[in-house]
Amino acid sequence: MRTTRSLKKLILSVVALALAGCATGPDVRTDYNPKVDFTDYQTFGWVSELGTDRAGYSTLTTQYFMDAVRQEMDQLGYTYTNMNPDLLVNFYASMRERAESYPTGHPFGMFGYGYYGYRYGLYSPWPRYGFGIGPAYGYETVQYTVGTANVDVVDAENRQLIWEGVAEGRLTGKELKKPGQAIANTVDDIFKKFPTQADHGN
Repeated sequence: MRTTRSLKKLILSVVALALAGCATGPDVRTDYNPKVDFTDYQTFGWVSELGTDRAGYSTLTTQYFMDAVRQEMDQLGYTYTNMNPDLLVNFYASMRERAESYPTGHPFGMFGYGYYGYRYGLYSPWPRYGFGIGPAYGYETVQYTVGTANVDVVDAENRQLIWEGVAEGRLTGKELKKPGQAIANTVDDIFKKFPTQADHGN
């Protein structure tokens, strides 16, 4: 019991530090399938196993993310349901030293797993329209220490990732007293770049 409590505190502390970021705020990037009309979807729900719960139990971090994401999706006009939603949402956060090689020309190097292992067995990234992997495409390696938060939006019927928002920030090492608010702020920054923001007047 004590071990479980300690693990929960550790995960919460890691995420709190991860989302503290720079004084100027996190670097936010998004990518999406340009062939998808996001206004065709009406409802959303959660994936069966959320990225922040893949250690085998639910965390406080998960609840913070659920509250923040649900608020953003509500504001965008989507309705939450746990009965056959049009969209599934997943999220993940981590703090780590990273050294990654990825094909040049792709904004995140997202070809499924590695750091993105929290998606494994749930859904796949969308096909890279207009890109390919071959002799003409090199690889780049980047090493850095960051806190990273991901939000994925998935076409539920096809189990296909259609949008991803990523927030990254260099760690300050400062203790964060209100991790829930930090997560809410980070999620808000990510959703400011959602494809239908302009349509909903935000």
